[in-house]
Amino acid sequence: MNAPAAEIRQLRLPLQQETPQRASDLAISQANAGGVATLAVWPEAPGAVLALVGPAGCGKSHLAAAWVERTGAIALHGAEAALVDPLELEGLPVLLDDAQDADDESLFHLINLTQSGGGALLLVSRDPPGAWATDLPDLRSRLNAIRTVGIEAPDDVVFAAMLRRAFASRNITPADELIEYLVRRIDRSADAAETVVDRLDALHRPVTRVLARQVLDGE
Repeated sequence: MNAPAAEIRQLRLPLQQETPQRASDLAISQANAGGVATLAVWPEAPGAVLALVGPAGCGKSHLAAAWVERTGAIALHGAEAALVDPLELEGLPVLLDDAQDADDESLFHLINLTQSGGGALLLVSRDPPGAWATDLPDLRSRLNAIRTVGIEAPDDVVFAAMLRRAFASRNITPADELIEYLVRRIDRSADAAETVVDRLDALHRPVTRVLARQVLDGE
């Protein structure tokens, strides 16, 4: 049985987070300015398909979630594309995160429906669509033709914002020197930010640079 539209809209909101991500949360820098500018006005016309690509932890899903907030799009995640009847999505904006994980048939139908039905389809992945594996020649040609915008690994500005957001979700206000220290010491990804903040919060002690050094050095 096909899921009704009201249920479809709730399949994957919010994306990969327990709290919604808002456009106002985004820190803009050279690493993501192109993607931010594009998604601020896209789609300019019905029937558009766009791929947002970048390395793990760069903020792709955050930027995509902000687009969902602006457009009211239906958000799907990877293999979830196979759980809905594409005709239920006709004429609607749709986000497909981890798009490379969708099966060929579902992805093919989503792209075709968007281009013929006047909706919009935002595909989010690490690699551009032209690099995805597929056994369908017709899908290959469509993937190769998709417009792509990339964002880079977080720079200091974006990663500092990720850390502050992770602390804020735990009602912690970190000192600037702590943020600067962590920016220099840990991997540049959203997962790394969440992990180190979790470790600091779990100690139930004032979160300082000294405590962060102890945690990172394993003392």
